[in-house]
Amino acid sequence: MHIHNFTKNGQNIPIISERKQRLMDEQTRKLLEECTIGCQMASDSLRQIREYIKDSGLAELVDSYTDRHEKMRQEADARLTESGCSPKEPGTASSAFAWFTTEMKLTFNDDNTQIAKLLIDGCSMGIKTLGARRNTLDRADKKASELAEKIIRTEEDFMKDLQKYL
Repeated sequence: MHIHNFTKNGQNIPIISERKQRLMDEQTRKLLEECTIGCQMASDSLRQIREYIKDSGLAELVDSYTDRHEKMRQEADARLTESGCSPKEPGTASSAFAWFTTEMKLTFNDDNTQIAKLLIDGCSMGIKTLGARRNTLDRADKKASELAEKIIRTEEDFMKDLQKYL
């Protein structure tokens, strides 16, 4: 909140401006929405791919990262809900395209290498998308920025863990 003095007829009249606060709140909201959408898309894709996995080690890894994404989505959702905002869902078109692409690629080749490549591509997309949003929404609050960074680190860790399946 900013207080500016305005002089009218020789009187100082304080004017309170909440523009900066709204801008920060909007940036925080948008970053949290991006976190929610990204984690939801990741969880959906991981569940979809899970049915193709035959290797127990890869299955456990995917289950572990599905849980991590769900917890981070719930954290973003809770922050949004606490502030009176509704969590966003991924767009129908992007979700359908992701589902269709995954189905097509795994229908013809569902070995561990193909699955790991698809998951690494998804992690890379998540890092690029959320990283760009985090950089453009640089006035989001510290907790939202930290959550975005946590999601990015999770994607990086997942990519490292998947390398042994290539």
